[in-house]
Amino acid sequence: MAAPELNTAPQGQPFDFEHPPDVKLMDTCVHCGFCLSTCPSYRVIGKETDSPRGRIYMMHDISTGKTALTKATVQHFDSCLGCLACVTTCPSGVEYDKLISAMRPQIERNYPRSLPERALRQLIFSIFPYPQRLRLLLRPLLAYQRLGLEDWVRRNPLFKKILPKHIAAMESVLPPLSEASFQDNLPAVIPAQGTQRYRVGMLLGCVQRIFLPEVNDATVRVLTANGCEVVVPPDQGCCAALPHHQGQEEQAKTMARQLIDRFDIQNLDAVLVNASGCGHTLKEYGVLLQDDLEYGDRALAFAAKVRDVQEFLDDVGLTAQLSPLQGSTPLSLVYQDACHMLHGQKIQQQPRRLLKKIPNVKLREPVDAALCCGSAGIYNILQPEVGDELGIQKVQNLTNTKAQAIVSANVGCTVQLRKHLRLQEKTTPVFHPMQLLDYSIRGESLPLGSNAIAKN
Repeated sequence: MAAPELNTAPQGQPFDFEHPPDVKLMDTCVHCGFCLSTCPSYRVIGKETDSPRGRIYMMHDISTGKTALTKATVQHFDSCLGCLACVTTCPSGVEYDKLISAMRPQIERNYPRSLPERALRQLIFSIFPYPQRLRLLLRPLLAYQRLGLEDWVRRNPLFKKILPKHIAAMESVLPPLSEASFQDNLPAVIPAQGTQRYRVGMLLGCVQRIFLPEVNDATVRVLTANGCEVVVPPDQGCCAALPHHQGQEEQAKTMARQLIDRFDIQNLDAVLVNASGCGHTLKEYGVLLQDDLEYGDRALAFAAKVRDVQEFLDDVGLTAQLSPLQGSTPLSLVYQDACHMLHGQKIQQQPRRLLKKIPNVKLREPVDAALCCGSAGIYNILQPEVGDELGIQKVQNLTNTKAQAIVSANVGCTVQLRKHLRLQEKTTPVFHPMQLLDYSIRGESLPLGSNAIAKN
């Protein structure tokens, strides 16, 4: 197969020497094309250069100086969602995850983005990973929602034409805010109920604690009900997932060091995470800080203790009694696989096994279950057209199962799904698995229909 033609300069600059994409990893790609059907950007855009093997061609050409980091080449790397579906699919074992993780920092260090691009990224990276800054930005938007302006803006097509597309994309995924979004009310230590089995630390998440504070509350109740003392280190910040996935390596390293300092892992059986994007990054701390003489070994030790909360509970077992979520009536659920859970952490059956422990629950499987929902961190803000197309497809596939509720274990996926459910005028509620277990343990009926939408 011939290499894709690129509209780039014939002679460009190679990568710098700070962990460039490994040519040996590139050479393991035999260009068989198995990745194409599972690559979300290729399926939407339809260009070879927006596929994993096309990007590997470009990496190789840049590494040998045949082409350069230009607008024409960078846009194809920017179109990658980083979903890692190609890693799961590849029969040759190409480690595309390592290649794209090495590629993004090279772009950020060596490619001069346009002023509008720099301004947008600066806004995102200087606010989103910092909970208190994000709360300051969102506080006026609480009034915006309560005064009914949000509904008015979203119903008025004129605003879609007036607002810059990236700002419109941010507004479109804004979830309902409450006073709980602006507070960190969990105590530093929450005792286990009954006999203590484990002592675990819990990550709050920079966006999760603001957009979905009820998920953190439910997670704590589920853990304590199952014999876990939960430690919530105060002043914990971002896990570094957002900057790390976009090549902002120095910012990511700083955040990783700070988070490691917040957790006393010597006194914990595990560090638990209830958002898949965060969990995947935490488990990569050893790679992120591999050159750090002070934190390198600490990062490896920290990463070794990180577990997704579903992974952990499936392993140690539930001790709390579970009740049906709507009496004797069967409840149909469809579980949405978050990419960094399924492809990044290889966690697939654990969430399903936990949900099946709830009496009268029936799980349904959607078509294209492994296809990305289009959120991908901040992808649906940076690349809203592709993100929207994937969100439309994902919601259609999930709701076609006729399940009564959707289950999602990642904050980005949840807000993306709720956006496209709203746009398609569908009322299927979206819950985190910990919320379902929490309702079941407390013996409460699951809110469905309009009541669920109000709470969501």
